[in-house]
This record gives sequence, C-alpha cells and structure tokens, in this order.
Amino acid sequence: MEEPENNHNSASKVNEGINQPSSINKDALKKIKAKRHKLHSPEFYVDGILKGDRTILSRVITLLESSHQRHYVTSQKIIEKCLPHSAKSIRIGITGIPGVGKSTFIEAFGKYLTSIGRKVAVLAIDPSSEKTKGSILGDKTRMEELANDPNAYIRPTSSAGTLGGVARKTRESLIVCEAAGFDTIIIETVGVGQSEIAVNSMVDFFLLLMLAGAGDELQGIKRGIMEMADAIVITKADGDNVIKSQHAKNEFANALRLFPISESQWIPQVETCSALMKEGMDKIWNLIIEHHNFTKNNGYLEKKRKEQAKFRMYVMIDEILKNKFYGNSEVSKIFPQVEAELLAGKISSYIAAQRLLDAYFNFNR
Repeated sequence: MEEPENNHNSASKVNEGINQPSSINKDALKKIKAKRHKLHSPEFYVDGILKGDRTILSRVITLLESSHQRHYVTSQKIIEKCLPHSAKSIRIGITGIPGVGKSTFIEAFGKYLTSIGRKVAVLAIDPSSEKTKGSILGDKTRMEELANDPNAYIRPTSSAGTLGGVARKTRESLIVCEAAGFDTIIIETVGVGQSEIAVNSMVDFFLLLMLAGAGDELQGIKRGIMEMADAIVITKADGDNVIKSQHAKNEFANALRLFPISESQWIPQVETCSALMKEGMDKIWNLIIEHHNFTKNNGYLEKKRKEQAKFRMYVMIDEILKNKFYGNSEVSKIFPQVEAELLAGKISSYIAAQRLLDAYFNFNR
C-alpha cells in the first residue's frame, strides 16, 4: 500500500523552529567569574578588612585556605599588614566530646555576647572526610540564629589534611577577624583529642564542655585535656539533669584540686549551664573576664601571646620547608621511582626519604 502524500497544508505539520538564544549570557558570566577570581592588591583587602567589610573578610580567609602560590603570597602580605590591628580580642577555645552540644552552646553563648555589645567571630573546625576532603557538618546550618546576627561572623573550616583539624589557616583567620573589629574570637575544635593542644596554643582561655553521668568510657578524652582547661562547664543542666549536673560539678571541682597550679596561677573553675534554656551564659562570661583580668595583671597573658607568636613561627618554618620540598622539580621527577622501589621492598623508608632529601638539597646548592 502506497504511503499518502505529505499534505504540506496540514494543520498537524510542525515547522522547523528558530534556534533560541541561551538563557545564560556567557559574556556576562565570564565578567562575573573574572571579577570574582581577580586578585587585588594586599592594600585593597586590608582596607576592606579594617572597614569591617564581611565580603572582603570572607574572600581573605578563602585566600588563606587556598593552596595556590599567588594566593599564599598575597595572603601573607595581608596578614603582615593586619598584625598591628590584631591582638585586641579575647580568644576562647572550646572543646568537648561529640554529643556534648558544642554548637548549641556556642550559639547560645554567642547570642548572649552580642546582646551585651560584643562582636563575635566563630572559627569552627568542621570535621571532614579524609578520603574526599568533603565537609561533614556545616556550622552555619547548625548555628542559624547566630549566623544571622549582624554582630556575629561564623566561618566553618574543613579539618582535612591537618593535625587534629587545626592549621595555619585558623591562626591567620583569627588575626584578620581581630583586624576586622571582632573583640571576641571563639575557636571550636572537633573534639577528637588531637586538636586541643594546637587550639590551646592560639587562645587565651580554654573551655572544656562535659556531660553529667556520661561514663568514663565516653569521657576518656578528659584525662589528657583537663590540665589545659581554664574552666569546665557541665552542659545540658536542665530538666531531670539538673541534679546530675550539680553532682558532676562537685566531682570535677574536687578532681581539679589534685592538679598542680598552672603557670598562670589561675585556679580552674567549674560551672553548669543549659544552652537550650539560655541559662548560665552570664556566669561563664564573667568567669572568662575574671581570668582575662587576672592573667593580664600578673603578666601571664602578654607572655602567653609572645609564646604563641613563637609557636606560629615554628609552624611556618615547617610549612614553608614542606611546600618547597614537594614543589621542587627534581624531587617531583624522581618521586614516583623512589616510591615504587619502596613499595617493592627494594629500599627502606629511611633510604627513600634520604634520596629525596639529597635530590632537594643538591638541586638548591
């Protein structure tokens, strides 16, 4: 059977349409991307920071976190220019086991501080996957109320690839936040037992959050860090937990008496609070102010800040040497071969490291 002729006058015939232009203006998109990624002078960024520009502040912290060499050089110049405008805040480190309610506490505490006229910056070390380097938690979603406070600034930082989740970028973020006018800096650790020493090396006051009746097996982290704590706060002291919290407060107070007096001569205190009910925040802040005045008057605060600056220098030496080593062309050239010989059992780890170091030092003679 023959096919019927196509009826060109049929209403069902669909004429070929006109190619529609893209809904995205590619030229405009290129300009936006170029503007976003344009690297300005250090003076441009410093000027924005000193004016309290949040957008510029965030861009600078992004530069600090970047592994790009140009970004690294620019960010270090920014830090140098910000230093004279820093060191005027109260720096607080907060740690505790997972589940103790660090984010809930920090939000309640931060809201209390802004209500009494303080400007608060929270540098939250965000747990991240070692495989994907992706962030697991987002502190801006966990602290939504505080994130929307005009007198607060929250910056989550991925902890992947750094010892205990704390790195140079956190120390330098602290400096630019101070230069931007934040007079209270809070650093939250992941609370896994490794980052506490690093955090303690960059703060004035170290606060340990604990739970009442959680059991020694859950609170094993406390043994290594209780000696560093300037105060212990028993969280979730509300409802049926009030009596337990009071008992825990007494137990920890008795335990602290067994520790030798610290170099600062400060005697650690124990308090209870309920972040959920917004109770106890004033007592904790008064304790921090008391500690600040005490260490300032006896000269320990100034001494500790100088020790922290020296510690930062050691960290920078390690990082610069490490970057120069792995960025060396001669090392990069022989690295795969040395690694292959190591994995094949032909050489030891010591010999492998020595060959790579020899290549680096011979290249730089």
